Amino acid sequence: MAITEDAKHYHERMFPGFDSKLLQTDPEFIELFDNFAFDEVVNSDHLDDRTRMMAILATLLGCQGIDEFKAMLPAALNFGVTPVEAKEIVYQAVAYLGIGRVFPFLQTTNDVLIARGIELPLPLQSTTNTETRLVAGIQAQVDIFGEGMKEFWKSGPEESRHINHWLADNCFGDYYTRSGLDYKQREMITFCFLAAQGGCEPQLVSHAAANMKIGNDKSFLIMVISQCLPFIGYPRSLNALRCVNEACK
Repeated sequence: MAITEDAKHYHERMFPGFDSKLLQTDPEFIELFDNFAFDEVVNSDHLDDRTRMMAILATLLGCQGIDEFKAMLPAALNFGVTPVEAKEIVYQAVAYLGIGRVFPFLQTTNDVLIARGIELPLPLQSTTNTETRLVAGIQAQVDIFGEGMKEFWKSGPEESRHINHWLADNCFGDYYTRSGLDYKQREMITFCFLAAQGGCEPQLVSHAAANMKIGNDKSFLIMVISQCLPFIGYPRSLNALRCVNEACK
């Protein structure tokens, strides 16, 4: 087997002029992986490169693939993902993965951007403050999930009601209201965080349904799963597909 011309071309677009050391140490594996990930998979549907790369970055955050994230972030930037978009993906991951998992990715993102001559900090993207974040977060939940979320922030048992409040003012009011990504992009990356993380099936079903509600339809989510499969493997990809099908019901 040899690396296909399509795989070589795609790899060159991602990493201009770069040859992996694995071509010398693991040539058989590189042939298998590159031909699959960068030819068969990328040519299996019509998902655009920029969206594909945003999904892959979010997926690598979810599965804690820090070394692959460091490799793929420059490729994502080469394919049109902006520094602001890359940072927003990392920032939003904190709400779904926690700072314990995201901190190394934040530092890596800074290192990559600085190496490319991009001045930090980037332009501010926040649109809320301490007085407006709750109301704005509730509205974001309503916009994405529907009118049933209007009173969700104050629902539930008294001892845990504060968590639903935090979902509104922090998760949605602090993050989803930021500029840099729109709701459809934010819901797509959330879907990727949850699918790659695993063990979040109830939330994955809910966010699959939210994606479809705001325009990321079933066929789009299947394309996202397909493009991320080489990075998270078959079990979690098939699990994500099951959750999408469940959400459709």
